[in-house]
Amino acid sequence: MTEPPGRRERKKAATRRKIADTALRLFLERGYDAVGIRDVAAEADVAVTTVFAHFASKEALVFERDQDFEQRLTQAVTDRGPHEPLIGALHREVRALVGHCTAEGSAPVRRMIEGSPALREYEESMGLRHAQALAAALAADPDLSRSATACRATARFAVDAYALACQADDPGATVDEVFRMIEAAWEATAP
Repeated sequence: MTEPPGRRERKKAATRRKIADTALRLFLERGYDAVGIRDVAAEADVAVTTVFAHFASKEALVFERDQDFEQRLTQAVTDRGPHEPLIGALHREVRALVGHCTAEGSAPVRRMIEGSPALREYEESMGLRHAQALAAALAADPDLSRSATACRATARFAVDAYALACQADDPGATVDEVFRMIEAAWEATAP
């Protein structure tokens, strides 16, 4: 059973949320390139060092849920039931994650990301990191018995399914289509 977070953890989480919300509001109001870390810190009423204590870079402010995303992907592998098919668990999780990027009000954020080379590059490197973590979780599962190549390719395709769906007219159908291909490829690599 998970212990509820203590007061200190709740305060840290609240500060992190306040900084991220403030940054996103400023970025959308003024433009990503027109807002600096000092602007975010001043508006959030925290020190610049506090911003950097919570976020490694300006780009990280936009992708505040990055760690949660990676954790959810890997937990789809590690926490699935003993007889639950892997691809079904990943498919379900990616579909749920797509809800975040397609939620009401997300379009301006998506446009901001697409309009900024720095944010697009950060998002791409983040996707590669997520795929590496997911591939490691796949490779570590003794019940899956696939090659390292199959694990890496499956992980990349799962992360790419999310990215493609976030830009698609019909995100759900996009996830479903990509996961049909992933499932066929996964089955083809069975020992």
